[in-house]
Order: sequence, then C-alpha cells, then structure tokens
Amino acid sequence: MISHRMLTSFVLAFAVPLAATTENLRAEGPWEMTAESEAALHKGIRWLTANQSAEGNWGSNDLGLVSMGALAYLAAGHLPGRGEHGRACERALNYVVQNAKPTGLLNIADEHRDMYNHGLSTFVLGQAYGMTGDNRLGPAFDRALKLIAETQCDDGGWDYLAKPQKRGHDLSLVVMQAKALRSAVDSGFEVPPEVIQLAITDVRRHYLPQHGKRGSEEIERQGPGQFTYDGGGRATVAMAAAGVVCLQEFGQYEDWRIGKSMDVIEAAVAEATKEKPRRNGNVPFDAYALYYVGQALYQTGGDYWDKSYPKLRDHLVGVQVLEPQNPQRDGVWQSGGHVGGRPGELYGTAVACFVLAMPNRYLPILQEGKIERFVKEQ
Repeated sequence: MISHRMLTSFVLAFAVPLAATTENLRAEGPWEMTAESEAALHKGIRWLTANQSAEGNWGSNDLGLVSMGALAYLAAGHLPGRGEHGRACERALNYVVQNAKPTGLLNIADEHRDMYNHGLSTFVLGQAYGMTGDNRLGPAFDRALKLIAETQCDDGGWDYLAKPQKRGHDLSLVVMQAKALRSAVDSGFEVPPEVIQLAITDVRRHYLPQHGKRGSEEIERQGPGQFTYDGGGRATVAMAAAGVVCLQEFGQYEDWRIGKSMDVIEAAVAEATKEKPRRNGNVPFDAYALYYVGQALYQTGGDYWDKSYPKLRDHLVGVQVLEPQNPQRDGVWQSGGHVGGRPGELYGTAVACFVLAMPNRYLPILQEGKIERFVKEQ
C-alpha cells in the first residue's frame, strides 16, 4: 500500500496538521431515511448498474459525470469489487483512473471543462481511497491533488483551463477544488495552508449583499445576501449553496455569510417542493444545484437540515420514474439544466441517489467532525 507520506510529497514542506472533533457528527435519527426513500435509493442504484456500459462510463467521456456515478455507489455503501454493485462501482472508478492524463488532469472532454471535471473526479477518487485504501487509486489521486495546487490562480480561484491565471473564473470552479482538497483531508492527507487561505479569500469575494453595496464587512452584513457566481448579480440557488459548501469544507463554520445564504436555500427548497410531485423524473432545481443544496443542508445541520431535508428527500422519491417493465426507465431521474440524453439520466440519477444516501454517512466527507485547526484567520 502506498503511504500517505508518499502520496502527499507535494505538500509536506508547508503542510498544516489537521485534527477533527466528532462532536458535530449528526446522527439525527431514523427520520432521515424512510422506507420509501431507501427503496427509491436501491431502485436508482439498480438503474445505474443496469444501464452502465461495458467500459463503465454510461456512454459518456465526461469524467465528472462518470465520477458522479461512482460517488452514488460509494454513498450507498457499495464498494469497488464487493457485493451486488461492486463490479459496477469498480468499472466506473477504473474508467476515471485509466483516462487520467500524465499531468494528473482528469478530463478527456472539452478542455474548457478541465478543472470542472478534474475537481469533481479528484473528490470522488479521494472518497474512494478513504473508504478502501486501494493503492490503485493512490497515484492518480496524488497527481490530481498536485495539479489543483499548481493551477490555482493569483486571486485564489481557478480557471476552466488547467493553467494558473491572474484571476479565477467563478465560484463553480472553486467549490469543485474545495471538495477535492477536503477529500484529501478526510482521507488523512495534509494540504498547503496558503492554497486554502487564498481560496477562502476568493470565496468571500463572491458574496453579494442584496442591497448591492460593497465595502466594509459591517456594510456587507446589513440585510440579506448570498454567494453568487462571479461576485456580481448572478445570484442562483446553486451558487448560494456552493459558497456555503466551500466555507464548511474549509472549516469556516462561524462565517456570517453562511447563514445569509442558507436562508436563501431554505426558501428555495420550500418553493421547489411545494407542488405534488409527478413521476416524470424531474428533480427539484437541476442536478447541479441539487448536489450542492443537499450538501449545504447536511453540513450546516440544525434547523436547516431538520426542516428542509425531508422536503427534498420526499420530493425526490415522488418524482422518480417507475416503469418496472422497462429497465432503461425504471428508477431514473433526469438532470434538468444543460445535460440531456443518457448523460443527463446518469447525472440526475447519480445526484438523486447521493442525496438520498447522505443519512447513511458512509462517505468520509459525511463523517467529518469540525476541524480544530486548518488555517488561521487573517
């Protein structure tokens, strides 16, 4: 087995040790997963296996989407090579690792998706490594982590292309790398503190108060607001959740911006789930937003999780397609947004399964406690 020291050679000179308490692990109770949500999860996982291609990629060369398929299996407790869906999980992970480029880049689609697919795939490899210790995943994970540190832009963000620039492009790229870096931490690795501190500063620049006035923190704290795509007027539910997830992953639990954005998310969940669901496979929001909304609710916990997660869960159960005579449809969800066809079905089903499986807490990132020491506030 490859040691952590070997895998994290790129960060040892500047690494900050991490320690986590277990006091905020949220074993809320059996209400989190119902018999109906468990059945929907199992049906969704069966759809993924029944419709996976022999290569393990569901007919898509998008490593981010294939990684989401692998994440669904892992979140539901299906490890590579073990049990009913173990071979399917292994095929998906193998497809990602086998298509890694010599530089460590995890993208073989359009280069303008470089760091988007790379961050998501690195996160999933980290979760898989943390759950299995499989040294076949180690070298690819190591190179992928190095690439994230090497391509950080001067302002702390990342660009779509796998190269450092003066300025990062948008918050959707930062959150992908944030989850990858935290995945490394949850698997026992160390992370360069300067990478994290720069990223935190960049995330906070993407918060926009509703009154639109920028300036001192005192001014920006006045009234409602949320994280946005580019720090300007592109205020979406997905970006509100992405900013929350970033700060939670980086251990900034008390940041006042979290509560502001969570209020936006809570209201959006209530609105998206107010209508009686129809079995058309349409997830609330779209798969991209759903992925981060679910995580923001879980990581923040408290009333946000208690009140909003059941609404999200039950709506997902209610819209899942049920066509027992048609294995290509039975158990599927659609992604919505800009991903259609079979890739959209993969995306929607994988994200829905991930959200429904969250109460299992099988993934290292869902078992985490609060980080006692990450980076000092500046």
